[in-house]
Amino acid sequence: METLLPRLRFDPAASMPASCWLEIGFGAGEHLAWQALRNPETLMIGCEVYRNGIAALLGQIERQNISNIRIWPDDARDLMDRLPDGSIARAFLLFPDPWPKSRHAERRFVGRANLDSLARLLAPGAEFRLASDDAVYLDWIKDHLPAHPAFAPVSGESRPADWPATRYEQKALGQGREPGYFRYRRRA
Repeated sequence: METLLPRLRFDPAASMPASCWLEIGFGAGEHLAWQALRNPETLMIGCEVYRNGIAALLGQIERQNISNIRIWPDDARDLMDRLPDGSIARAFLLFPDPWPKSRHAERRFVGRANLDSLARLLAPGAEFRLASDDAVYLDWIKDHLPAHPAFAPVSGESRPADWPATRYEQKALGQGREPGYFRYRRRA
């Protein structure tokens, strides 16, 4: 981790490539690595504060020789403030911390301020994918995302073939919780 992370740490001052995707809270990184392998022309930026998750992703990068992932090992919101407008072609928020206590609800990523920031970053037509297995958070998403003027729901199948399962999803299914999947597009 001491040698690979500094080399793969995302530099927000660097020029942005034509195609760039952002995963907010990548966990152990299995989704991010899967996407990177199947989309080699796209730079994948993964944000995660959990050190063990970062180490797990670094191991996958090394084992699978993945070259198009950069890591932001800090709060995603700090990075989002530094990225240029319209620079992200797709964003993911998969099984975030639900902050289940009412007094912690404002800490949830899906809220007006974060959605405003994300809307600024997403190019017109860019897709935002979300998933959760927490019933309260699912309701929260249903209340907040449709109300935001920058996002329009994507109709059709809720989970396309290029959306792999994560270990959090498998854990939820194993415990009898049914995940919800959402796809939104950035309005022009």
